Amino acid sequence: MWVGTYENPDGENGATVKDGKEFKTSVDVAEGSAAPNLLGKFHDKTAIEADRTGGQCDGNVYFAWARFTGGGSNGFNSSVYFVRSTDHGRTFSSPMKLSQTVHDIQFPDIAVTGNGHVYVTYREFADVRSNTATNAIAYNTSTDCGASFSQPQQVLMFEPYDPTDISVGGGVAGECGDFASACVSGYTFMRGGTQIRSTADQSDNVHDYLYVVYDPSIPGTEVPSGTTYGSITSADLPEKYHQNVGSQSGIYFFRLDGATGAHTAPVLIDPQATGLQRFPDISVDQGSMHAIWWDSRFDSCYDPARPLGNCANKSMVASLDAFAASGSAATLVWSPSTRLSTVTSNPNWEQFSGRTVPFGGDYLYISSVGGFSYGAWTDWRNTVQGTDPRETPEDEDAATSDVHQCRVQNLDGSFGPDTCPWAGGLDQNIYGAVTP
Repeated sequence: MWVGTYENPDGENGATVKDGKEFKTSVDVAEGSAAPNLLGKFHDKTAIEADRTGGQCDGNVYFAWARFTGGGSNGFNSSVYFVRSTDHGRTFSSPMKLSQTVHDIQFPDIAVTGNGHVYVTYREFADVRSNTATNAIAYNTSTDCGASFSQPQQVLMFEPYDPTDISVGGGVAGECGDFASACVSGYTFMRGGTQIRSTADQSDNVHDYLYVVYDPSIPGTEVPSGTTYGSITSADLPEKYHQNVGSQSGIYFFRLDGATGAHTAPVLIDPQATGLQRFPDISVDQGSMHAIWWDSRFDSCYDPARPLGNCANKSMVASLDAFAASGSAATLVWSPSTRLSTVTSNPNWEQFSGRTVPFGGDYLYISSVGGFSYGAWTDWRNTVQGTDPRETPEDEDAATSDVHQCRVQNLDGSFGPDTCPWAGGLDQNIYGAVTP
């Protein structure tokens, strides 16, 4: 795993419009090992932050990630690791394991407060392997510029929004498609469980405040799905714990005082009667808060009993947009939301694993300086629809999840690989916009 350094070609005093235009170097901060079913060392879900406070830690670069060393039906053996650079990214420290007492984690994020303290937040999954019964938000604290950290501290628990189903081959599936990737319900849907994102206002040197967003199930929205689909149980629990219960997800926000562990009550940033809200991110600077998320309020087939973009007849519709909102760190009040995307797109195109299953790039980001902010999201508006000749007869989705592909039929009736992967069927792109 590598961390790259980019600089202004005109030096520190160059015009800011040229910041980051010149690549300088990259540093290997951790190495993995290949093995099936995550049985080697698999690095995932990276986070990076720099100290810009002007204090004793100014210029330090911090990098965290999730490391998996084995997975199975009882959950994953995953941990948060952390490195720091005190020489502007030229070298990094040896990896340090932060989640010492938590053994199934994901989605680490880094926040640096105005006094230079470093906080790493992450999600704790309910699973059998680690004897963890709850889904929760946890964090570690460093008060010495990332040299050492506290033990994990749990902030709060939540009911997750982890869309899952039962695979036709048995066991829990976090994404469903065709053939070996098909699920008993017959639905087609991309992966995506409750994520945690956090940040701090580095201009505030009085408080150790962290601003946190996450996307769990909204209490009270649970409904029987009538199928094997469900969303309220940790995706890392075995099949016997799976519940055929759907729900609506929403973007919740709270402020955490890292110094004391106290936090405000979580509130929905943008309550909506319909639609799912997924994969949020947040940025705060000079007292101005900015958030971005995926939103399916324009999903014409929305039902909390079904996955995103799935109609009752198992066909797909365009269902996702990017939305954003802003607020004041002084009042913690958010503005009405603004739609960023100009086209609603379908996240359930079967683009992966030989064109058999969807896979959404779950990396929405927002960055801000004062009141200005910019957000980026994954978008499928450019995906070219097609038919899959291997589906004879056509399955329940009626080609509404099939992408353009080119295959030659073999003499034995089977089909060869897709020979036109660059003809639009895989066009899952990154879009961005100025945000509120």
